[in-house]
Amino acid sequence: MTKQQANWSPYDNNGGTCVAVAGADYCVIAADTRMSTGYNILTRDYSKIIKLADRCVMASSGFQADVRALQKVLASRHLIYQHQHNKQMSCPAMGQLLSNTLYYKRFFPYYSFNVLGGLDSEGKGCVFTYDAVGSYERVGYSSQGSGSTLIMPFLDNQLKSPSPLLLPAKDAVTPLSESEAIDLVKTCFASATERDIYTGDKLEIVILNANGIRREEMDLRKD
Repeated sequence: MTKQQANWSPYDNNGGTCVAVAGADYCVIAADTRMSTGYNILTRDYSKIIKLADRCVMASSGFQADVRALQKVLASRHLIYQHQHNKQMSCPAMGQLLSNTLYYKRFFPYYSFNVLGGLDSEGKGCVFTYDAVGSYERVGYSSQGSGSTLIMPFLDNQLKSPSPLLLPAKDAVTPLSESEAIDLVKTCFASATERDIYTGDKLEIVILNANGIRREEMDLRKD
């Protein structure tokens, strides 16, 4: 008779998908609102997007308890920064802070997969994509989470960002207009929801531009 052992893991994967697209003067960040574990849906209305600063938004999938802990750390570090410098962090500065925070916990990582989107100091859209231990890159578009393997090939096909090895370096922002980018993101999620059981219920879209932040929603499949 084989010996059975009780296994316990400090981690879980609550699924969900995040997408971000940067344009010349805007950034679109989107995520679904389903939170699952295994074959169970825990809630159909959980926001994976958090505003970190006036021009910076983060969407996270993975283990939502770790995501919540990470959000609290970033919020407290940002508050300290505001008291010391009398201004809010820029999106690239927040990108570096997020990388440092994840790397600091690399031996017992936050099991969260993040995309950070916003506007840089010139007003251009910027997207930063991360792994669980803080390795990051500034890109024109990115996807993280359970549906990312379905969405990234589609975005690559539609947007074809230039190779980072090209010299002189090409701009990473996508050539789409803001409304085209929003429509593309909606198409991504409508498609991913058909194949990924962890993505669905509702799509939450946050749009950043010179006028500020606005939100849109779209219903997805509920099954």
